[in-house]
Amino acid sequence: MTPDDYLDVARRTIRMEAQAVSLLEQRIGPEFIHACELILKCPGRVVVTGMGKSGHIGRKIASTLASTGSPAFFVHPGEASHGDIGMITGNDVVLALSNSGSTVEVVTLLPLIKRMGIPLISMTGNSQSILAQASEAHLDVQVLGEACPLGLAPTTSTTATLVMGDALAITLLEARGFTAEDFAFSHPGGALGRKLLLKVEDIMHSGDELPQVSTETPLKHALLEMTTKGFGMTTVVNEDGELTGVFTDGDLRRAVDNNIDINNTPIGELTKADYRAVHCDLLAAEALKIIEDFKITALVVEDSDHHPVGVLHMHDILRAGVM
Repeated sequence: MTPDDYLDVARRTIRMEAQAVSLLEQRIGPEFIHACELILKCPGRVVVTGMGKSGHIGRKIASTLASTGSPAFFVHPGEASHGDIGMITGNDVVLALSNSGSTVEVVTLLPLIKRMGIPLISMTGNSQSILAQASEAHLDVQVLGEACPLGLAPTTSTTATLVMGDALAITLLEARGFTAEDFAFSHPGGALGRKLLLKVEDIMHSGDELPQVSTETPLKHALLEMTTKGFGMTTVVNEDGELTGVFTDGDLRRAVDNNIDINNTPIGELTKADYRAVHCDLLAAEALKIIEDFKITALVVEDSDHHPVGVLHMHDILRAGVM
């Protein structure tokens, strides 16, 4: 083969698979609607099964369904015939994949599925097959031919099946009103989970780590608190423990420029009330936006009674992976 031949084969493969995907749109109709309704009414889970390459695609479809609001898992049809059928309950719905619609390991399960009274949805390339005829809803994923020139390796057919699975999952997602926050609950370890689930209280410094002085504290003692806690600021509270303001490194520089008596001046006389404070249940991503908008490095965290309960530094948010 020449370099041009390599490119021609690759382009032909892409064209064939793109055509197969395009033709799927014409097959979205009553059967697809019925499949969606069966899954939406299902009080249990979607049990996906398939053999060989269809099994690999089935695992991906099950994973997509599970992460988009439709509880699902994959069961290998061969293992199901040897005990794993016990994983399926009468509250579930089965989604069976087979390009031919006559895969022995899948067809063997049909009497058991029927006896349990479980709704069966199938995806096949043959609407007259045993599997398609036994299903309550059949999704037609027939293709004109495989990209493999031998017509043997599942290529175009698996692509079409995967796309039909995605169409099913996304339709169910929208039907359930599934949100980005719901998605985050399924992906707590991912970047989206950290952005949408992590709250200020999860990463703030509290207790003995919180820099705090009273309004009557001399400036020199307030500076010691700032140095000890290491946030470049301290909270200032009144006799009731209510937050009256914060004192920062910038305020210190201005005080020095104004020849303020560090030893005797109460910190309350130098504290401004235009501080930025947030509640502990605010999302960390929202706190980061406040820090960026006001070009500050730390936020005071207060409770509903305006008592300081923590401090949140920009570095805490970045270390937590909230970008």
